[in-house]
Amino acid sequence: MKDFKDIIANAIYDEALGLSESEIRELIEIPSDEKMGDYAFPCFRLAKTMRKAPQMIASEIAERVSGNEVFAKVENVNAYVNFFIDRAFFADQVIKEVNSRGDAYGRSDIGEGRKVIVEYSSPNIAKPFHIGHIRSTVIGNAIYKLYDAVGFDVTRINHLGDYGTQFGKMIVAYRKWGSEEELAHDPIKTLLKYYTRFHQEAKADPSLEDEARETFVKLEAGEAAEVELWKKFRELSLAEFNRVYDMLDISFDSYAGESFYSDKMPRFIDELKEKGLLIKSEGAQIVDLEEYGMSPAMITKSDGSSLYVTRDIAAAVYRKEHYDFYKCIYVVASQQNLHFKQWKKVLELRGYEWQKDCIHVPFGLVSLSDGDDIKMMSTREGTVVFLEDVLNTAVEKTAEIMREKNTEGVDIDEVSKEVGIGAVIFQELSNNRIKDYVFSWDKVLNFDGETGPYVQYTHARASSVLRNASDEEISAVKAGGYDFGHLTSDSAYTLIKLIYRVPEVVIEAADKYEPSILTRHLIDIAQSFNKFYHDEHILVEDRDERLAKLALVLASRTVIANCLGLLGIKAPERM
Repeated sequence: MKDFKDIIANAIYDEALGLSESEIRELIEIPSDEKMGDYAFPCFRLAKTMRKAPQMIASEIAERVSGNEVFAKVENVNAYVNFFIDRAFFADQVIKEVNSRGDAYGRSDIGEGRKVIVEYSSPNIAKPFHIGHIRSTVIGNAIYKLYDAVGFDVTRINHLGDYGTQFGKMIVAYRKWGSEEELAHDPIKTLLKYYTRFHQEAKADPSLEDEARETFVKLEAGEAAEVELWKKFRELSLAEFNRVYDMLDISFDSYAGESFYSDKMPRFIDELKEKGLLIKSEGAQIVDLEEYGMSPAMITKSDGSSLYVTRDIAAAVYRKEHYDFYKCIYVVASQQNLHFKQWKKVLELRGYEWQKDCIHVPFGLVSLSDGDDIKMMSTREGTVVFLEDVLNTAVEKTAEIMREKNTEGVDIDEVSKEVGIGAVIFQELSNNRIKDYVFSWDKVLNFDGETGPYVQYTHARASSVLRNASDEEISAVKAGGYDFGHLTSDSAYTLIKLIYRVPEVVIEAADKYEPSILTRHLIDIAQSFNKFYHDEHILVEDRDERLAKLALVLASRTVIANCLGLLGIKAPERM
Protein backbone atom coordinates (compact mmCIF):
# COMPACT_ATOMS: atom_id res chain seq x y z
CA MET A 1 0.00 0.00 0.00
CA LYS A 2 1.15 3.50 -0.75
CA ASP A 3 2.65 5.48 2.11
CA PHE A 4 0.98 8.86 1.82
CA LYS A 5 3.70 10.63 3.76
CA ASP A 6 6.16 9.29 1.18
CA ILE A 7 3.92 10.53 -1.65
CA ILE A 8 3.71 13.99 -0.09
CA ALA A 9 7.44 14.15 0.63
CA ASN A 10 8.18 13.17 -2.96
CA ALA A 11 5.79 15.83 -4.27
CA ILE A 12 7.30 18.55 -2.07
CA TYR A 13 10.94 17.65 -2.67
CA ASP A 14 13.07 20.05 -4.64
CA GLU A 15 16.83 20.54 -4.40
CA ALA A 16 16.29 24.22 -3.75
CA LEU A 17 14.58 23.40 -0.43
CA GLY A 18 17.86 22.22 1.09
CA LEU A 19 16.27 19.16 2.72
CA SER A 20 16.26 15.49 1.70
CA GLU A 21 13.01 13.58 1.08
CA SER A 22 13.43 11.70 4.36
CA GLU A 23 13.92 14.98 6.26
CA ILE A 24 10.80 16.39 4.62
CA ARG A 25 8.86 13.25 5.54
CA GLU A 26 9.82 13.59 9.20
CA LEU A 27 8.32 17.08 9.26
CA ILE A 28 4.92 16.04 7.89
CA GLU A 29 2.15 16.19 10.49
CA ILE A 30 -1.43 14.96 10.84
CA PRO A 31 -3.58 17.96 11.83
CA SER A 32 -5.79 17.56 14.90
CA ASP A 33 -8.54 19.43 13.04
CA GLU A 34 -9.66 17.60 9.87
CA LYS A 35 -10.68 20.94 8.36
CA MET A 36 -6.96 21.67 8.08
CA GLY A 37 -6.42 18.66 5.81
CA ASP A 38 -5.30 15.06 6.13
CA TYR A 39 -1.63 16.03 6.30
CA ALA A 40 0.22 19.26 6.87
CA PHE A 41 3.76 20.39 6.13
CA PRO A 42 5.21 23.24 8.24
CA CYS A 43 7.69 25.48 6.43
CA PHE A 44 9.46 27.12 9.38
CA ARG A 45 12.61 25.04 8.97
CA LEU A 46 12.82 25.94 5.27
CA ALA A 47 13.04 29.64 6.16
CA LYS A 48 16.66 29.01 7.21
CA THR A 49 17.67 27.05 4.10
CA MET A 50 15.80 29.24 1.58
CA ARG A 51 16.13 32.60 3.35
CA LYS A 52 12.45 33.42 2.76
CA ALA A 53 9.44 33.95 4.97
CA PRO A 54 7.80 30.56 5.74
CA GLN A 55 4.40 31.86 4.57
CA MET A 56 5.86 32.65 1.14
CA ILE A 57 7.51 29.21 0.92
CA ALA A 58 4.22 27.50 1.86
CA SER A 59 2.40 29.42 -0.89
CA GLU A 60 5.01 28.43 -3.51
CA ILE A 61 4.91 24.73 -2.54
CA ALA A 62 1.09 24.65 -2.54
CA GLU A 63 0.99 26.09 -6.05
CA ARG A 64 3.68 23.73 -7.34
CA VAL A 65 2.10 20.43 -6.11
CA SER A 66 -1.59 21.23 -6.65
CA GLY A 67 -1.80 19.31 -9.91
CA ASN A 68 -0.99 15.93 -8.33
CA GLU A 69 -3.92 13.51 -8.87
CA VAL A 70 -3.50 12.07 -5.36
CA PHE A 71 -4.64 15.35 -3.81
CA ALA A 72 -8.19 16.64 -3.96
CA LYS A 73 -6.94 19.99 -2.72
CA VAL A 74 -3.70 21.60 -1.56
CA GLU A 75 -3.77 24.94 0.21
CA ASN A 76 -1.46 27.01 2.33
CA VAL A 77 -2.56 28.48 5.64
CA ASN A 78 0.06 30.82 7.04
CA ALA A 79 3.31 28.80 7.21
CA TYR A 80 1.64 25.42 6.58
CA VAL A 81 0.87 23.52 3.39
CA ASN A 82 -2.31 21.48 3.96
CA PHE A 83 -2.96 18.38 1.87
CA PHE A 84 -6.43 16.89 1.31
CA ILE A 85 -6.13 13.37 -0.13
CA ASP A 86 -8.54 12.38 -2.88
CA ARG A 87 -11.03 10.28 -0.91
CA ALA A 88 -11.89 7.80 -3.67
CA PHE A 89 -8.20 7.20 -4.40
CA PHE A 90 -7.50 6.75 -0.69
CA ALA A 91 -10.39 4.29 -0.24
CA ASP A 92 -9.23 2.29 -3.27
CA GLN A 93 -5.69 1.97 -1.89
CA VAL A 94 -6.63 1.08 1.70
CA ILE A 95 -9.58 -1.26 1.20
CA LYS A 96 -7.90 -3.27 -1.55
CA GLU A 97 -4.82 -3.69 0.64
CA VAL A 98 -6.81 -4.89 3.66
CA ASN A 99 -9.01 -7.27 1.71
CA SER A 100 -6.07 -8.75 -0.18
CA ARG A 101 -3.86 -9.23 2.91
CA GLY A 102 -6.66 -10.41 5.19
CA ASP A 103 -5.31 -11.87 8.46
CA ALA A 104 -1.85 -10.46 7.68
CA TYR A 105 -3.02 -6.82 7.56
CA GLY A 106 -1.28 -4.87 10.31
CA ARG A 107 1.76 -7.16 10.34
CA SER A 108 5.24 -6.17 9.13
CA ASP A 109 8.78 -7.53 8.99
CA ILE A 110 10.75 -4.71 10.66
CA GLY A 111 12.07 -7.09 13.32
CA GLU A 112 13.08 -9.87 10.94
CA GLY A 113 16.21 -11.74 11.97
CA ARG A 114 16.22 -10.45 15.54
CA LYS A 115 15.39 -12.38 18.71
CA VAL A 116 13.21 -11.02 21.49
CA ILE A 117 12.39 -12.68 24.81
CA VAL A 118 9.27 -11.71 26.72
CA GLU A 119 9.06 -12.84 30.33
CA TYR A 120 5.58 -12.56 31.81
CA SER A 121 2.99 -14.00 34.20
CA SER A 122 5.53 -15.81 36.45
CA PRO A 123 3.33 -16.85 39.39
CA ASN A 124 4.78 -18.54 42.46
CA ILE A 125 4.22 -22.29 42.59
CA ALA A 126 2.39 -23.70 45.60
CA LYS A 127 0.56 -20.37 45.86
CA PRO A 128 -2.71 -19.12 44.37
CA PHE A 129 -2.85 -17.80 40.83
CA HIS A 130 -4.76 -14.71 41.90
CA ILE A 131 -6.23 -11.66 40.18
CA GLY A 132 -3.07 -9.68 40.89
CA HIS A 133 -1.32 -11.89 38.32
CA ILE A 134 -3.66 -10.90 35.50
CA ARG A 135 -1.78 -7.73 34.62
CA SER A 136 1.60 -9.35 33.94
CA THR A 137 -0.12 -12.25 32.18
CA VAL A 138 -2.25 -10.38 29.66
CA ILE A 139 0.03 -7.34 29.17
CA GLY A 140 2.95 -9.70 28.57
CA ASN A 141 0.93 -11.83 26.15
CA ALA A 142 -0.11 -8.74 24.18
CA ILE A 143 3.49 -7.51 24.02
CA TYR A 144 4.54 -10.95 22.73
CA LYS A 145 1.85 -10.79 20.04
CA LEU A 146 2.79 -7.23 19.06
CA TYR A 147 6.47 -8.12 18.67
CA ASP A 148 5.55 -11.24 16.73
CA ALA A 149 3.32 -9.09 14.48
CA VAL A 150 6.19 -6.76 13.59
CA GLY A 151 8.44 -9.62 12.58
CA PHE A 152 10.60 -10.46 15.60
CA ASP A 153 11.41 -14.04 16.56
CA VAL A 154 9.81 -14.10 20.02
CA THR A 155 10.33 -16.58 22.85
CA ARG A 156 7.74 -16.53 25.65
CA ILE A 157 9.12 -17.35 29.09
CA ASN A 158 7.11 -18.02 32.22
CA HIS A 159 9.76 -17.39 34.89
CA LEU A 160 8.02 -19.38 37.62
CA GLY A 161 8.64 -18.42 41.21
CA ASP A 162 9.68 -21.94 42.15
CA TYR A 163 12.57 -21.31 44.51
CA GLY A 164 13.34 -19.46 47.72
CA THR A 165 12.77 -19.66 51.45
CA GLN A 166 8.99 -19.88 51.01
CA PHE A 167 9.48 -23.43 49.76
CA GLY A 168 11.29 -24.27 52.96
CA LYS A 169 8.19 -22.99 54.74
CA MET A 170 5.86 -24.99 52.53
CA ILE A 171 7.81 -28.21 53.01
CA VAL A 172 7.90 -27.74 56.80
CA ALA A 173 4.16 -26.99 56.86
CA TYR A 174 3.32 -30.02 54.75
CA ARG A 175 5.38 -32.35 56.91
CA LYS A 176 3.76 -31.06 60.08
CA TRP A 177 0.12 -30.70 59.05
CA GLY A 178 -0.19 -32.04 55.50
CA SER A 179 -2.40 -34.75 54.06
CA GLU A 180 -1.70 -36.50 50.75
CA GLU A 181 -5.41 -37.02 50.16
CA GLU A 182 -6.28 -33.41 50.91
CA LEU A 183 -3.47 -32.18 48.65
CA ALA A 184 -4.61 -34.34 45.73
CA HIS A 185 -8.21 -33.12 46.04
CA ASP A 186 -7.53 -29.35 45.79
CA PRO A 187 -3.78 -28.68 45.54
CA ILE A 188 -3.48 -24.90 45.53
CA LYS A 189 -6.11 -24.07 48.11
CA THR A 190 -4.70 -26.83 50.32
CA LEU A 191 -1.15 -25.53 49.99
CA LEU A 192 -2.43 -22.02 50.70
CA LYS A 193 -4.04 -23.33 53.87
CA TYR A 194 -0.74 -24.93 54.97
CA TYR A 195 1.24 -21.79 54.14
CA THR A 196 -1.24 -19.63 56.08
CA ARG A 197 -1.05 -21.94 59.07
CA PHE A 198 2.76 -21.86 58.99
CA HIS A 199 2.75 -18.10 59.48
CA GLN A 200 0.13 -18.26 62.19
CA GLU A 201 2.10 -20.92 64.07
CA ALA A 202 5.41 -19.09 63.54
CA LYS A 203 4.09 -16.07 65.45
CA ALA A 204 3.98 -18.25 68.56
CA ASP A 205 6.99 -20.41 67.66
CA PRO A 206 9.70 -18.40 65.82
CA SER A 207 11.88 -21.51 65.59
CA LEU A 208 9.70 -22.57 62.65
CA GLU A 209 11.32 -19.78 60.59
CA ASP A 210 14.77 -21.20 61.33
CA GLU A 211 13.57 -24.67 60.40
CA ALA A 212 12.21 -23.32 57.09
CA ARG A 213 15.50 -21.62 56.24
CA GLU A 214 17.44 -24.80 57.01
CA THR A 215 15.02 -26.79 54.84
CA PHE A 216 15.54 -24.44 51.88
CA VAL A 217 19.32 -24.74 52.26
CA LYS A 218 18.86 -28.52 52.01
CA LEU A 219 16.69 -28.04 48.92
CA GLU A 220 19.38 -25.90 47.27
CA ALA A 221 21.92 -28.56 48.17
CA GLY A 222 19.79 -31.12 46.29
CA GLU A 223 18.80 -33.37 49.19
CA ALA A 224 16.42 -36.01 47.84
CA ALA A 225 13.54 -35.74 50.32
CA GLU A 226 13.23 -31.96 49.91
CA VAL A 227 13.60 -32.13 46.13
CA GLU A 228 10.88 -34.80 45.89
CA LEU A 229 8.35 -32.67 47.76
CA TRP A 230 9.33 -29.55 45.83
CA LYS A 231 8.78 -31.37 42.53
CA LYS A 232 5.36 -32.54 43.70
CA PHE A 233 4.31 -28.99 44.60
CA ARG A 234 5.62 -27.71 41.24
CA GLU A 235 3.80 -30.30 39.13
CA LEU A 236 0.51 -29.82 40.99
CA SER A 237 0.82 -26.04 40.65
CA LEU A 238 1.55 -26.16 36.92
CA ALA A 239 -1.53 -28.31 36.34
CA GLU A 240 -3.64 -25.70 38.15
CA PHE A 241 -2.00 -22.77 36.36
CA ASN A 242 -2.43 -24.36 32.94
CA ARG A 243 -6.17 -24.58 33.48
CA VAL A 244 -6.24 -20.78 33.80
CA TYR A 245 -3.84 -20.31 30.87
CA ASP A 246 -6.14 -22.48 28.75
CA MET A 247 -9.08 -20.22 29.64
CA LEU A 248 -7.03 -17.21 28.55
CA ASP A 249 -5.70 -19.04 25.45
CA ILE A 250 -2.14 -18.28 26.57
CA SER A 251 0.86 -20.56 26.21
CA PHE A 252 4.61 -20.36 26.72
CA ASP A 253 7.75 -21.64 25.07
CA SER A 254 9.57 -22.10 28.37
CA TYR A 255 8.62 -22.61 32.00
CA ALA A 256 12.22 -22.25 33.19
CA GLY A 257 11.72 -20.70 36.58
CA GLU A 258 14.11 -19.58 39.28
CA SER A 259 15.11 -23.16 40.12
CA PHE A 260 16.44 -23.67 36.59
CA TYR A 261 19.28 -21.28 37.37
CA SER A 262 20.28 -22.79 40.74
CA ASP A 263 23.34 -24.54 39.29
CA LYS A 264 24.28 -21.50 37.20
CA MET A 265 24.67 -19.02 40.06
CA PRO A 266 28.06 -20.08 41.51
CA ARG A 267 29.82 -18.97 38.32
CA PHE A 268 28.59 -15.40 38.72
CA ILE A 269 29.25 -15.28 42.43
CA ASP A 270 32.85 -16.28 41.66
CA GLU A 271 33.06 -13.65 38.89
CA LEU A 272 31.81 -10.94 41.23
CA LYS A 273 34.45 -11.99 43.76
CA GLU A 274 37.17 -11.84 41.10
CA LYS A 275 36.02 -8.35 40.15
CA GLY A 276 36.26 -7.29 43.77
CA LEU A 277 32.57 -6.41 43.82
CA LEU A 278 31.45 -8.72 46.66
CA ILE A 279 31.55 -7.43 50.21
CA LYS A 280 30.86 -9.37 53.41
CA SER A 281 28.08 -7.80 55.48
CA GLU A 282 26.85 -9.54 58.64
CA GLY A 283 27.64 -12.89 57.10
CA ALA A 284 25.85 -12.11 53.84
CA GLN A 285 27.56 -11.15 50.55
CA ILE A 286 26.50 -7.89 48.91
CA VAL A 287 27.40 -5.52 46.09
CA ASP A 288 27.56 -1.96 47.41
CA LEU A 289 25.50 0.35 45.16
CA GLU A 290 25.44 3.41 47.41
CA GLU A 291 27.37 5.59 44.93
CA TYR A 292 24.62 4.87 42.37
CA GLY A 293 21.88 5.99 44.75
CA MET A 294 20.67 2.47 45.57
CA SER A 295 20.67 0.18 48.58
CA PRO A 296 23.06 -2.82 48.46
CA ALA A 297 22.25 -5.79 46.23
CA MET A 298 22.35 -8.88 48.44
CA ILE A 299 23.85 -11.77 46.47
CA THR A 300 23.82 -14.53 49.13
CA LYS A 301 22.31 -14.67 52.61
CA SER A 302 24.35 -15.42 55.72
CA ASP A 303 23.32 -19.09 55.45
CA GLY A 304 24.67 -19.21 51.89
CA SER A 305 21.28 -19.43 50.17
CA SER A 306 20.52 -17.38 47.06
CA LEU A 307 18.13 -14.48 46.46
CA TYR A 308 16.07 -13.06 43.61
CA VAL A 309 18.90 -10.80 42.46
CA THR A 310 21.33 -13.72 42.19
CA ARG A 311 18.88 -15.82 40.24
CA ASP A 312 17.90 -12.97 37.91
CA ILE A 313 21.55 -12.26 37.12
CA ALA A 314 22.09 -15.94 36.26
CA ALA A 315 18.90 -15.97 34.18
CA ALA A 316 19.89 -12.88 32.16
CA VAL A 317 23.35 -14.23 31.35
CA TYR A 318 21.96 -17.65 30.41
CA ARG A 319 19.40 -16.09 28.11
CA LYS A 320 21.97 -13.89 26.39
CA GLU A 321 24.31 -16.83 25.85
CA HIS A 322 21.54 -19.26 24.88
CA TYR A 323 19.27 -17.02 22.75
CA ASP A 324 21.55 -14.06 21.88
CA PHE A 325 18.54 -11.78 22.28
CA TYR A 326 18.11 -8.35 20.74
CA LYS A 327 15.86 -7.49 23.68
CA CYS A 328 14.86 -9.33 26.84
CA ILE A 329 11.58 -7.81 28.06
CA TYR A 330 10.44 -8.29 31.66
CA VAL A 331 6.75 -7.56 32.31
CA VAL A 332 6.84 -7.10 36.08
CA ALA A 333 4.98 -4.76 38.45
CA SER A 334 6.37 -1.29 39.15
CA GLN A 335 6.93 -2.31 42.79
CA GLN A 336 10.02 -4.15 41.52
CA ASN A 337 11.62 -1.06 39.93
CA LEU A 338 14.47 -0.96 42.45
CA HIS A 339 15.11 -4.69 42.11
CA PHE A 340 15.59 -4.34 38.34
CA LYS A 341 17.83 -1.32 38.70
CA GLN A 342 19.98 -3.21 41.20
CA TRP A 343 20.63 -6.38 39.24
CA LYS A 344 21.09 -4.48 35.98
CA LYS A 345 23.68 -2.29 37.69
CA VAL A 346 25.45 -5.41 39.00
CA LEU A 347 25.55 -6.79 35.44
CA GLU A 348 26.93 -3.47 34.21
CA LEU A 349 29.64 -3.44 36.89
CA ARG A 350 30.48 -7.01 35.95
CA GLY A 351 31.11 -5.76 32.40
CA TYR A 352 28.05 -7.01 30.53
CA GLU A 353 27.24 -4.12 28.20
CA TRP A 354 24.18 -5.92 26.84
CA GLN A 355 22.38 -5.34 30.15
CA LYS A 356 20.96 -2.22 28.47
CA ASP A 357 18.92 -4.58 26.29
CA CYS A 358 17.18 -6.03 29.35
CA ILE A 359 14.00 -3.96 29.45
CA HIS A 360 11.79 -3.74 32.52
CA VAL A 361 8.19 -3.03 31.48
CA PRO A 362 6.46 -1.98 34.72
CA PHE A 363 2.74 -1.72 35.35
CA GLY A 364 0.51 -0.28 38.08
CA LEU A 365 -1.80 -1.96 40.56
CA VAL A 366 -5.33 -3.23 40.02
CA SER A 367 -7.84 -2.59 42.80
CA LEU A 368 -11.22 -4.15 43.45
CA SER A 369 -14.29 -1.94 43.01
CA ASP A 370 -14.74 -1.68 46.78
CA GLY A 371 -11.30 -0.06 46.99
CA ASP A 372 -9.43 -3.06 48.37
CA ASP A 373 -5.96 -2.87 46.88
CA ILE A 374 -4.94 -6.17 45.30
CA LYS A 375 -1.48 -5.56 46.68
CA MET A 376 -2.95 -5.90 50.16
CA MET A 377 -4.00 -9.47 49.49
CA SER A 378 -1.85 -11.82 51.49
CA THR A 379 -1.10 -15.47 50.87
CA ARG A 380 0.20 -15.55 54.44
CA GLU A 381 -3.23 -14.58 55.73
CA GLY A 382 -5.09 -16.61 53.11
CA THR A 383 -6.91 -13.52 51.77
CA VAL A 384 -6.78 -13.89 47.99
CA VAL A 385 -9.07 -13.57 44.98
CA PHE A 386 -8.40 -16.48 42.63
CA LEU A 387 -8.04 -15.48 38.98
CA GLU A 388 -9.91 -18.57 37.86
CA ASP A 389 -12.88 -17.49 39.97
CA VAL A 390 -12.82 -14.03 38.36
CA LEU A 391 -12.78 -15.51 34.85
CA ASN A 392 -15.58 -17.97 35.63
CA THR A 393 -17.64 -15.15 37.11
CA ALA A 394 -17.09 -13.08 33.95
CA VAL A 395 -18.36 -15.96 31.82
CA GLU A 396 -21.40 -16.53 34.04
CA LYS A 397 -22.33 -12.83 34.13
CA THR A 398 -21.94 -12.57 30.36
CA ALA A 399 -24.20 -15.58 29.82
CA GLU A 400 -26.85 -13.96 32.03
CA ILE A 401 -26.69 -10.73 30.01
CA MET A 402 -26.89 -12.60 26.70
CA ARG A 403 -29.92 -14.63 27.80
CA GLU A 404 -31.76 -11.36 28.44
CA LYS A 405 -31.06 -10.21 24.89
CA ASN A 406 -32.24 -11.51 21.52
CA THR A 407 -29.57 -14.14 20.91
CA GLU A 408 -31.31 -16.49 18.50
CA GLY A 409 -28.78 -18.67 16.68
CA VAL A 410 -25.99 -17.85 19.16
CA ASP A 411 -24.12 -20.56 21.04
CA ILE A 412 -24.40 -18.81 24.40
CA ASP A 413 -22.05 -21.20 26.21
CA GLU A 414 -19.25 -20.68 23.70
CA VAL A 415 -19.77 -16.98 23.03
CA SER A 416 -20.11 -16.11 26.73
CA LYS A 417 -16.62 -17.57 27.23
CA GLU A 418 -15.19 -15.52 24.38
CA VAL A 419 -16.94 -12.33 25.48
CA GLY A 420 -16.60 -12.73 29.26
CA ILE A 421 -12.91 -13.57 29.24
CA GLY A 422 -12.30 -11.09 26.43
CA ALA A 423 -13.95 -8.40 28.54
CA VAL A 424 -11.54 -8.99 31.42
CA ILE A 425 -8.52 -8.92 29.09
CA PHE A 426 -9.75 -5.80 27.29
CA GLN A 427 -10.27 -3.98 30.58
CA GLU A 428 -6.66 -4.72 31.51
CA LEU A 429 -5.32 -3.52 28.17
CA SER A 430 -7.48 -0.43 27.72
CA ASN A 431 -5.65 1.36 30.53
CA ASN A 432 -2.17 2.80 30.23
CA ARG A 433 -0.21 -0.01 31.84
CA ILE A 434 1.64 2.17 34.35
CA LYS A 435 -1.56 3.56 35.85
CA ASP A 436 -3.39 1.97 38.76
CA TYR A 437 -7.02 1.21 38.00
CA VAL A 438 -10.16 -0.14 39.64
CA PHE A 439 -11.65 -3.43 38.46
CA SER A 440 -15.41 -2.97 38.07
CA TRP A 441 -17.86 -5.56 36.75
CA ASP A 442 -20.26 -2.86 35.55
CA LYS A 443 -17.57 -1.36 33.35
CA VAL A 444 -15.98 -4.63 32.23
CA LEU A 445 -19.22 -6.15 30.90
CA ASN A 446 -20.80 -3.00 29.46
CA PHE A 447 -21.91 -3.72 25.87
CA ASP A 448 -22.25 -0.01 25.07
CA GLY A 449 -19.17 1.61 26.56
CA GLU A 450 -15.50 1.60 25.52
CA THR A 451 -15.18 -2.06 26.40
CA GLY A 452 -14.32 -5.45 24.96
CA PRO A 453 -17.96 -6.54 24.52
CA TYR A 454 -18.65 -3.33 22.58
CA VAL A 455 -15.79 -3.99 20.15
CA GLN A 456 -16.69 -7.69 19.83
CA TYR A 457 -20.33 -6.74 19.17
CA THR A 458 -19.14 -4.39 16.43
CA HIS A 459 -17.31 -7.31 14.81
CA ALA A 460 -20.48 -9.43 15.07
CA ARG A 461 -22.51 -6.58 13.54
CA ALA A 462 -20.14 -6.38 10.56
CA SER A 463 -20.36 -10.16 10.20
CA SER A 464 -24.16 -9.94 10.20
CA VAL A 465 -24.11 -7.38 7.37
CA LEU A 466 -21.87 -9.66 5.32
CA ARG A 467 -24.13 -12.67 5.97
CA ASN A 468 -27.00 -10.68 4.46
CA ALA A 469 -25.03 -10.30 1.23
CA SER A 470 -25.01 -13.09 -1.35
CA ASP A 471 -22.02 -15.36 -1.92
CA GLU A 472 -21.73 -13.88 -5.40
CA GLU A 473 -21.53 -10.36 -3.94
CA ILE A 474 -18.86 -11.34 -1.44
CA SER A 475 -16.82 -12.89 -4.26
CA ALA A 476 -17.25 -9.70 -6.30
CA VAL A 477 -16.17 -7.60 -3.31
CA LYS A 478 -12.96 -9.60 -2.97
CA ALA A 479 -12.31 -9.38 -6.71
CA GLY A 480 -12.58 -5.56 -6.71
CA GLY A 481 -13.35 -3.41 -9.75
CA TYR A 482 -16.13 -1.19 -8.36
CA ASP A 483 -16.22 2.57 -7.89
CA PHE A 484 -14.72 3.72 -4.58
CA GLY A 485 -16.29 7.12 -5.22
CA HIS A 486 -19.22 5.75 -3.21
CA LEU A 487 -17.04 5.88 -0.08
CA THR A 488 -16.32 9.60 0.13
CA SER A 489 -18.75 10.54 2.92
CA ASP A 490 -17.30 11.87 6.16
CA SER A 491 -18.26 8.72 8.12
CA ALA A 492 -16.75 6.38 5.53
CA TYR A 493 -13.58 8.43 5.12
CA THR A 494 -12.97 8.71 8.88
CA LEU A 495 -13.30 4.94 9.21
CA ILE A 496 -10.94 4.29 6.29
CA LYS A 497 -8.31 6.63 7.75
CA LEU A 498 -8.40 4.73 11.06
CA ILE A 499 -8.04 1.43 9.20
CA TYR A 500 -5.09 2.82 7.23
CA ARG A 501 -3.25 3.72 10.44
CA VAL A 502 -3.42 0.21 11.98
CA PRO A 503 0.06 -0.97 10.83
CA GLU A 504 1.78 2.11 12.27
CA VAL A 505 -0.26 1.85 15.48
CA VAL A 506 0.87 -1.77 15.91
CA ILE A 507 4.50 -0.69 15.49
CA GLU A 508 4.07 2.17 17.96
CA ALA A 509 2.41 -0.09 20.54
CA ALA A 510 5.26 -2.59 20.26
CA ASP A 511 7.94 0.09 20.36
CA LYS A 512 6.47 1.63 23.53
CA TYR A 513 5.52 -1.72 25.15
CA GLU A 514 2.04 -0.25 25.46
CA PRO A 515 -0.91 -2.42 24.29
CA SER A 516 -3.35 0.33 25.30
CA ILE A 517 -2.24 2.32 22.22
CA LEU A 518 -3.74 -0.40 20.03
CA THR A 519 -6.74 -0.89 22.33
CA ARG A 520 -7.69 2.79 22.17
CA HIS A 521 -7.29 2.84 18.39
CA LEU A 522 -9.48 -0.25 18.15
CA ILE A 523 -12.21 1.51 20.16
CA ASP A 524 -11.98 4.42 17.70
CA ILE A 525 -12.41 2.01 14.78
CA ALA A 526 -15.43 0.34 16.42
CA GLN A 527 -17.07 3.69 17.14
CA SER A 528 -16.34 4.92 13.64
CA PHE A 529 -17.74 1.74 12.07
CA ASN A 530 -20.95 2.06 14.08
CA LYS A 531 -21.33 5.67 12.94
CA PHE A 532 -20.85 4.56 9.32
CA TYR A 533 -23.35 1.74 9.90
CA HIS A 534 -25.97 4.19 11.25
CA ASP A 535 -25.28 7.02 8.79
CA GLU A 536 -25.20 4.93 5.61
CA HIS A 537 -27.60 2.51 4.00
CA ILE A 538 -25.20 -0.31 3.09
CA LEU A 539 -27.29 -2.91 1.25
CA VAL A 540 -28.61 -0.44 -1.34
CA GLU A 541 -30.18 -1.31 -4.70
CA ASP A 542 -27.34 0.12 -6.80
CA ARG A 543 -24.94 -2.80 -7.24
CA ASP A 544 -21.74 -0.77 -7.59
CA GLU A 545 -22.44 1.29 -4.47
CA ARG A 546 -23.53 -1.83 -2.58
CA LEU A 547 -20.26 -3.64 -3.43
CA ALA A 548 -18.12 -0.64 -2.43
CA LYS A 549 -19.84 -0.39 0.95
CA LEU A 550 -19.65 -4.14 1.52
CA ALA A 551 -15.92 -3.92 0.76
CA LEU A 552 -15.55 -1.38 3.57
CA VAL A 553 -17.56 -3.58 5.94
CA LEU A 554 -15.35 -6.56 5.08
CA ALA A 555 -12.19 -4.51 5.63
CA SER A 556 -13.54 -3.23 8.96
CA ARG A 557 -14.39 -6.72 10.17
CA THR A 558 -10.94 -7.98 9.17
CA VAL A 559 -9.14 -5.18 10.98
CA ILE A 560 -11.24 -5.50 14.15
CA ALA A 561 -10.58 -9.26 14.25
CA ASN A 562 -6.86 -8.78 13.63
CA CYS A 563 -6.54 -6.15 16.36
CA LEU A 564 -8.54 -8.19 18.86
CA GLY A 565 -6.26 -11.13 18.07
CA LEU A 566 -3.17 -9.06 18.85
CA LEU A 567 -4.70 -8.33 22.25
CA GLY A 568 -5.38 -12.02 22.88
CA ILE A 569 -9.16 -11.69 22.43
CA LYS A 570 -11.57 -13.71 20.27
CA ALA A 571 -13.79 -12.12 17.60
CA PRO A 572 -17.25 -13.79 17.66
CA GLU A 573 -19.24 -13.93 14.43
CA ARG A 574 -22.56 -13.75 16.32
CA MET A 575 -23.57 -12.14 19.62
